Amino acid sequence: MEIASGSGQHAAHFAAHLPGWTWQPSDATAESFASVAAWRALAGAGQVRDPVLLDVLAPVWPTQGPPFAEPFDALYCANMLHISPGATCAALMRGAAKHLTPKGLLITYGPYLERDVPTSPGNLAFDESLRLRNPDWGLRALEDVASQALLVGFLLHKRLQMPANNLLLVFGRKA
Repeated sequence: MEIASGSGQHAAHFAAHLPGWTWQPSDATAESFASVAAWRALAGAGQVRDPVLLDVLAPVWPTQGPPFAEPFDALYCANMLHISPGATCAALMRGAAKHLTPKGLLITYGPYLERDVPTSPGNLAFDESLRLRNPDWGLRALEDVASQALLVGFLLHKRLQMPANNLLLVFGRKA
């Protein structure tokens, strides 16, 4: 399951490299759904399902249509937490706790602020530009994200440094 799929580029890329996986894209609006279909066709990724409307703040996922009937093995969320209100972090964690299998993983990607780790000038400028666009947006502190995860029974299992000062965070249920 991908939260905030946007253009569908991630779904197409991962599906092309993981042919045994079925990928469920989602987004808060339908405006990018044609792009998701185009990326799926370009990649020949038939295992990418049609995208669904999903607002992480909604109590039922997806936002329209029947609720998800089966749990997911993984939820992937790239570049959403900093370009959305702060409440989306807790909502993402609650949704992951509800919709992941017992051994399921929540994987987030993007820029984060970290205690005792200098923030790059580019990320500081990006954070400032986001907050100027919307005061509820901005880079999230990794510590705060991990705290929200802990509230629903998830621990940060891995922190991987990625290009352009981004992090890949892998959360899973406490043992």
